[in-house]
Amino acid sequence: MARGYCTEVTAQCPVEATTYGYRPNQGANIFFCVVFGILFIAQLFLGIKARLKGFTFAVVIGCFGECVGYIGRLIMHNNPWSQTGFKIQIVCLILSPSFLAAGIYLTIKHLVIHFGPQYSRLRPNLYTWIFITADAASILVQAAGGGIAAGEQLELVKIGNSIMVAGICVQVATMALCGVVAADFFLRRYRSRQAQTNLDDPMTRSTAGFKYYVGASALAFVTVFIRSVYRIPEMVGGWGNPLMQNEKEFLVLDGMMVCIAAIALTVAHPGVFFPEFKEHKTPKKEKKSKKSKKSEEAGLELSSSDSAQRDGL
Repeated sequence: MARGYCTEVTAQCPVEATTYGYRPNQGANIFFCVVFGILFIAQLFLGIKARLKGFTFAVVIGCFGECVGYIGRLIMHNNPWSQTGFKIQIVCLILSPSFLAAGIYLTIKHLVIHFGPQYSRLRPNLYTWIFITADAASILVQAAGGGIAAGEQLELVKIGNSIMVAGICVQVATMALCGVVAADFFLRRYRSRQAQTNLDDPMTRSTAGFKYYVGASALAFVTVFIRSVYRIPEMVGGWGNPLMQNEKEFLVLDGMMVCIAAIALTVAHPGVFFPEFKEHKTPKKEKKSKKSKKSEEAGLELSSSDSAQRDGL
Protein backbone atom coordinates (compact mmCIF):
# COMPACT_ATOMS: atom_id res chain seq x y z
CA MET A 1 0.00 0.00 0.00
CA ALA A 2 1.18 3.54 -0.75
CA ARG A 3 2.81 5.60 1.97
CA GLY A 4 0.20 7.66 3.81
CA TYR A 5 2.41 10.72 4.32
CA CYS A 6 3.22 11.19 0.61
CA THR A 7 1.36 13.89 -1.33
CA GLU A 8 3.67 14.33 -4.33
CA VAL A 9 6.61 12.69 -6.04
CA THR A 10 9.86 13.27 -4.14
CA ALA A 11 13.02 11.32 -3.39
CA GLN A 12 11.28 9.87 -0.32
CA CYS A 13 8.02 9.29 -2.23
CA PRO A 14 8.93 7.84 -5.65
CA VAL A 15 6.35 6.90 -8.29
CA GLU A 16 7.23 3.23 -7.77
CA ALA A 17 5.86 3.41 -4.21
CA THR A 18 2.36 4.46 -5.31
CA THR A 19 -0.53 1.99 -5.49
CA TYR A 20 -0.17 1.62 -9.26
CA GLY A 21 3.61 1.96 -9.29
CA TYR A 22 3.57 4.09 -12.44
CA ARG A 23 2.59 7.50 -13.77
CA PRO A 24 -0.56 6.94 -15.92
CA ASN A 25 0.19 7.35 -19.61
CA GLN A 26 -1.01 10.80 -20.65
CA GLY A 27 -1.67 10.07 -24.32
CA ALA A 28 -3.68 6.88 -23.73
CA ASN A 29 -5.78 8.42 -20.98
CA ILE A 30 -6.50 11.56 -23.02
CA PHE A 31 -7.58 9.27 -25.88
CA PHE A 32 -10.06 7.34 -23.73
CA CYS A 33 -11.30 10.51 -22.04
CA VAL A 34 -12.03 12.17 -25.40
CA VAL A 35 -13.60 9.06 -26.96
CA PHE A 36 -15.94 8.47 -24.02
CA GLY A 37 -16.80 12.17 -23.98
CA ILE A 38 -17.80 12.00 -27.66
CA LEU A 39 -19.77 8.79 -27.07
CA PHE A 40 -21.56 10.43 -24.13
CA ILE A 41 -22.73 13.31 -26.35
CA ALA A 42 -23.64 10.95 -29.22
CA GLN A 43 -25.65 8.64 -26.96
CA LEU A 44 -27.47 11.58 -25.40
CA PHE A 45 -28.38 12.99 -28.83
CA LEU A 46 -29.46 9.64 -30.33
CA GLY A 47 -31.35 8.64 -27.19
CA ILE A 48 -33.34 11.88 -27.00
CA LYS A 49 -34.08 11.71 -30.73
CA ALA A 50 -35.27 8.08 -30.51
CA ARG A 51 -37.00 8.59 -27.13
CA LEU A 52 -35.39 5.52 -25.56
CA LYS A 53 -35.39 6.42 -21.87
CA GLY A 54 -34.08 3.30 -20.12
CA PHE A 55 -31.39 2.38 -22.63
CA THR A 56 -30.23 5.99 -22.97
CA PHE A 57 -30.06 6.57 -19.21
CA ALA A 58 -27.92 3.46 -18.67
CA VAL A 59 -25.47 3.95 -21.54
CA VAL A 60 -25.15 7.73 -21.06
CA ILE A 61 -24.27 7.26 -17.38
CA GLY A 62 -21.77 4.57 -18.35
CA CYS A 63 -20.00 6.73 -20.96
CA PHE A 64 -20.01 9.80 -18.70
CA GLY A 65 -18.56 7.80 -15.81
CA GLU A 66 -15.78 6.40 -17.99
CA CYS A 67 -14.90 9.90 -19.20
CA VAL A 68 -14.69 11.21 -15.63
CA GLY A 69 -12.68 8.14 -14.59
CA TYR A 70 -9.98 8.92 -17.15
CA ILE A 71 -9.93 12.53 -15.99
CA GLY A 72 -9.03 11.07 -12.60
CA ARG A 73 -6.17 9.13 -14.19
CA LEU A 74 -4.96 12.30 -15.93
CA ILE A 75 -4.88 13.99 -12.53
CA MET A 76 -2.72 11.08 -11.38
CA HIS A 77 -0.43 11.60 -14.38
CA ASN A 78 0.33 15.08 -13.08
CA ASN A 79 0.62 13.78 -9.52
CA PRO A 80 0.69 9.98 -9.03
CA TRP A 81 0.16 10.55 -5.28
CA SER A 82 -3.08 12.50 -5.77
CA GLN A 83 -5.77 10.96 -3.55
CA THR A 84 -8.46 12.94 -5.40
CA GLY A 85 -7.44 11.52 -8.77
CA PHE A 86 -7.15 8.01 -7.34
CA LYS A 87 -10.62 8.09 -5.75
CA ILE A 88 -12.26 9.52 -8.88
CA GLN A 89 -10.79 6.93 -11.23
CA ILE A 90 -11.26 3.89 -8.99
CA VAL A 91 -14.95 4.62 -8.32
CA CYS A 92 -15.88 5.69 -11.86
CA LEU A 93 -13.95 3.00 -13.75
CA ILE A 94 -15.23 0.25 -11.46
CA LEU A 95 -18.91 1.28 -11.63
CA SER A 96 -19.42 2.60 -15.18
CA PRO A 97 -19.27 -0.71 -17.12
CA SER A 98 -22.19 -1.98 -15.01
CA PHE A 99 -24.38 0.71 -16.57
CA LEU A 100 -23.34 -0.39 -20.06
CA ALA A 101 -24.25 -3.95 -19.05
CA ALA A 102 -27.72 -2.72 -18.04
CA GLY A 103 -28.18 -1.26 -21.53
CA ILE A 104 -27.19 -4.61 -23.04
CA TYR A 105 -29.72 -6.47 -20.86
CA LEU A 106 -32.48 -4.18 -22.15
CA THR A 107 -31.34 -4.93 -25.69
CA ILE A 108 -31.55 -8.70 -25.13
CA LYS A 109 -35.05 -8.34 -23.67
CA HIS A 110 -36.32 -6.56 -26.79
CA LEU A 111 -34.58 -9.02 -29.11
CA VAL A 112 -36.44 -11.83 -27.35
CA ILE A 113 -39.74 -10.01 -27.88
CA HIS A 114 -38.88 -9.42 -31.54
CA PHE A 115 -37.80 -12.97 -32.42
CA GLY A 116 -40.42 -14.79 -30.34
CA PRO A 117 -40.85 -14.99 -26.55
CA GLN A 118 -42.03 -18.59 -26.90
CA TYR A 119 -38.44 -19.68 -27.56
CA SER A 120 -37.11 -18.17 -24.34
CA ARG A 121 -37.10 -20.02 -21.02
CA LEU A 122 -37.71 -16.65 -19.36
CA ARG A 123 -40.54 -14.24 -20.01
CA PRO A 124 -39.24 -11.00 -21.59
CA ASN A 125 -40.08 -8.89 -18.53
CA LEU A 126 -37.99 -11.23 -16.36
CA TYR A 127 -34.88 -10.20 -18.27
CA THR A 128 -35.39 -6.76 -16.78
CA TRP A 129 -36.36 -7.95 -13.31
CA ILE A 130 -33.62 -10.55 -12.90
CA PHE A 131 -30.59 -9.19 -14.74
CA ILE A 132 -31.02 -5.45 -14.29
CA THR A 133 -31.94 -5.94 -10.62
CA ALA A 134 -28.82 -8.07 -10.12
CA ASP A 135 -26.77 -5.52 -12.06
CA ALA A 136 -28.14 -2.72 -9.86
CA ALA A 137 -27.23 -4.77 -6.78
CA SER A 138 -23.67 -5.19 -8.07
CA ILE A 139 -23.46 -1.42 -8.66
CA LEU A 140 -24.59 -0.70 -5.10
CA VAL A 141 -22.13 -3.23 -3.65
CA GLN A 142 -19.26 -1.85 -5.73
CA ALA A 143 -20.20 1.73 -4.83
CA ALA A 144 -20.26 0.84 -1.13
CA GLY A 145 -16.88 -0.85 -1.46
CA GLY A 146 -15.46 2.10 -3.37
CA GLY A 147 -16.68 4.51 -0.71
CA ILE A 148 -15.05 2.49 2.06
CA ALA A 149 -11.84 1.95 0.08
CA ALA A 150 -11.56 5.71 -0.45
CA GLY A 151 -10.80 6.12 3.26
CA GLU A 152 -7.35 6.71 4.69
CA GLN A 153 -7.18 3.74 7.10
CA LEU A 154 -5.46 0.63 5.74
CA GLU A 155 -7.98 -1.79 7.28
CA LEU A 156 -10.92 0.10 5.77
CA VAL A 157 -9.19 0.13 2.39
CA LYS A 158 -8.81 -3.67 2.51
CA ILE A 159 -12.45 -4.13 3.53
CA GLY A 160 -13.60 -1.80 0.75
CA ASN A 161 -11.50 -3.69 -1.77
CA SER A 162 -13.07 -7.01 -0.73
CA ILE A 163 -16.56 -5.53 -1.06
CA MET A 164 -15.76 -4.19 -4.54
CA VAL A 165 -14.49 -7.63 -5.57
CA ALA A 166 -17.76 -9.15 -4.34
CA GLY A 167 -19.71 -6.64 -6.43
CA ILE A 168 -17.66 -7.41 -9.54
CA CYS A 169 -18.19 -11.15 -8.95
CA VAL A 170 -21.96 -10.55 -8.83
CA GLN A 171 -21.70 -8.68 -12.12
CA VAL A 172 -19.70 -11.48 -13.78
CA ALA A 173 -22.12 -14.14 -12.52
CA THR A 174 -25.09 -12.08 -13.76
CA MET A 175 -23.55 -11.61 -17.20
CA ALA A 176 -22.59 -15.29 -17.43
CA LEU A 177 -26.16 -16.37 -16.60
CA CYS A 178 -27.60 -13.86 -19.06
CA GLY A 179 -25.21 -15.09 -21.74
CA VAL A 180 -26.28 -18.71 -21.20
CA VAL A 181 -29.99 -17.82 -21.28
CA ALA A 182 -29.56 -15.65 -24.40
CA ALA A 183 -27.49 -18.31 -26.20
CA ASP A 184 -30.13 -20.93 -25.34
CA PHE A 185 -32.86 -18.66 -26.73
CA PHE A 186 -31.10 -18.02 -30.04
CA LEU A 187 -30.19 -21.71 -30.40
CA ARG A 188 -33.82 -22.78 -29.90
CA ARG A 189 -34.92 -20.05 -32.29
CA TYR A 190 -32.41 -21.16 -34.91
CA ARG A 191 -33.48 -24.81 -34.66
CA SER A 192 -37.11 -23.78 -35.04
CA ARG A 193 -36.23 -21.79 -38.13
CA GLN A 194 -34.48 -24.81 -39.66
CA ALA A 195 -37.49 -27.02 -38.95
CA GLN A 196 -39.81 -24.87 -41.05
CA THR A 197 -39.21 -21.91 -43.32
CA ASN A 198 -41.63 -19.04 -42.91
CA LEU A 199 -41.41 -15.91 -45.03
CA ASP A 200 -42.93 -13.93 -42.16
CA ASP A 201 -40.19 -15.12 -39.81
CA PRO A 202 -38.38 -12.11 -38.23
CA MET A 203 -35.02 -13.80 -38.93
CA THR A 204 -35.91 -14.27 -42.59
CA ARG A 205 -37.02 -10.65 -42.89
CA SER A 206 -34.04 -9.23 -40.97
CA THR A 207 -32.21 -6.51 -42.87
CA ALA A 208 -28.44 -6.16 -43.09
CA GLY A 209 -28.69 -3.17 -40.75
CA PHE A 210 -30.55 -5.15 -38.13
CA LYS A 211 -28.05 -8.03 -38.32
CA TYR A 212 -25.30 -5.45 -37.88
CA TYR A 213 -27.11 -4.21 -34.76
CA VAL A 214 -27.40 -7.73 -33.29
CA GLY A 215 -23.71 -8.39 -33.98
CA ALA A 216 -22.68 -5.10 -32.37
CA SER A 217 -24.77 -5.88 -29.28
CA ALA A 218 -23.12 -9.31 -29.01
CA LEU A 219 -19.69 -7.67 -29.32
CA ALA A 220 -20.57 -5.19 -26.56
CA PHE A 221 -21.67 -8.04 -24.30
CA VAL A 222 -18.46 -10.04 -24.85
CA THR A 223 -16.13 -7.08 -24.29
CA VAL A 224 -17.83 -5.93 -21.07
CA PHE A 225 -17.71 -9.53 -19.83
CA ILE A 226 -13.97 -9.79 -20.60
CA ARG A 227 -13.33 -6.56 -18.71
CA SER A 228 -15.30 -7.76 -15.68
CA VAL A 229 -13.45 -11.08 -15.57
CA TYR A 230 -10.11 -9.24 -15.77
CA ARG A 231 -11.05 -7.01 -12.84
CA ILE A 232 -11.52 -9.92 -10.41
CA PRO A 233 -7.87 -11.13 -10.18
CA GLU A 234 -6.68 -7.54 -10.51
CA MET A 235 -8.62 -6.54 -7.37
CA VAL A 236 -8.27 -9.84 -5.47
CA GLY A 237 -4.48 -9.49 -5.43
CA GLY A 238 -4.79 -6.42 -3.22
CA TRP A 239 -3.66 -2.84 -3.73
CA GLY A 240 -0.29 -2.59 -5.45
CA ASN A 241 -0.17 -6.21 -6.69
CA PRO A 242 1.78 -6.93 -9.93
CA LEU A 243 -1.36 -7.21 -12.08
CA MET A 244 -2.69 -3.88 -10.80
CA GLN A 245 0.66 -2.26 -11.58
CA ASN A 246 0.64 -3.40 -15.22
CA GLU A 247 -0.76 -0.40 -17.10
CA LYS A 248 -0.63 -2.03 -20.53
CA GLU A 249 -2.90 -4.86 -19.42
CA PHE A 250 -5.27 -2.37 -17.81
CA LEU A 251 -5.47 -0.23 -20.96
CA VAL A 252 -6.20 -3.27 -23.14
CA LEU A 253 -8.39 -5.45 -20.88
CA ASP A 254 -10.31 -2.63 -19.21
CA GLY A 255 -10.02 0.59 -21.19
CA MET A 256 -10.11 -0.88 -24.69
CA MET A 257 -12.77 -3.50 -23.89
CA VAL A 258 -15.19 -0.95 -22.41
CA CYS A 259 -14.39 1.48 -25.23
CA ILE A 260 -15.25 -1.13 -27.88
CA ALA A 261 -18.51 -1.91 -26.06
CA ALA A 262 -19.52 1.75 -25.87
CA ILE A 263 -18.64 2.34 -29.54
CA ALA A 264 -20.64 -0.75 -30.58
CA LEU A 265 -23.70 0.43 -28.63
CA THR A 266 -23.40 3.84 -30.30
CA VAL A 267 -22.62 3.10 -33.97
CA ALA A 268 -25.35 0.42 -33.91
CA HIS A 269 -27.85 2.43 -31.89
CA PRO A 270 -31.26 0.75 -31.45
CA GLY A 271 -33.03 4.00 -32.31
CA VAL A 272 -31.55 3.74 -35.82
CA PHE A 273 -31.21 0.00 -36.47
CA PHE A 274 -33.93 -1.47 -34.25
CA PRO A 275 -37.05 0.78 -34.31
CA GLU A 276 -39.11 -2.01 -32.70
CA PHE A 277 -37.13 -1.39 -29.49
CA LYS A 278 -39.52 1.43 -28.55
CA GLU A 279 -42.61 -0.12 -30.14
CA HIS A 280 -42.77 -3.11 -27.80
CA LYS A 281 -44.19 -0.96 -25.03
CA THR A 282 -47.62 0.54 -25.49
CA PRO A 283 -47.55 4.29 -24.85
CA LYS A 284 -49.61 5.51 -21.88
CA LYS A 285 -51.80 7.71 -24.06
CA GLU A 286 -52.57 4.74 -26.31
CA LYS A 287 -53.42 2.60 -23.27
CA LYS A 288 -55.78 5.28 -21.97
CA SER A 289 -57.45 5.64 -25.37
CA LYS A 290 -57.95 1.86 -25.53
CA LYS A 291 -59.52 1.85 -22.07
CA SER A 292 -61.80 4.76 -22.94
CA LYS A 293 -62.76 3.04 -26.19
CA LYS A 294 -63.66 -0.14 -24.30
CA SER A 295 -65.72 1.81 -21.78
CA GLU A 296 -67.52 3.58 -24.63
CA GLU A 297 -68.27 0.23 -26.28
CA ALA A 298 -69.53 -1.14 -22.97
CA GLY A 299 -71.71 1.94 -22.55
CA LEU A 300 -73.16 1.49 -26.02
CA GLU A 301 -73.94 -2.16 -25.29
CA LEU A 302 -75.73 -1.23 -22.06
CA SER A 303 -77.74 1.53 -23.75
CA SER A 304 -78.72 -0.79 -26.60
CA SER A 305 -79.83 -3.50 -24.15
CA ASP A 306 -81.86 -0.94 -22.19
CA SER A 307 -83.59 0.28 -25.35
CA ALA A 308 -84.33 -3.32 -26.34
CA GLN A 309 -85.95 -3.96 -22.97
CA ARG A 310 -88.10 -0.83 -23.32
CA ASP A 311 -89.17 -1.92 -26.81
CA GLY A 312 -90.18 -5.29 -25.38
CA LEU A 313 -92.31 -3.57 -22.78
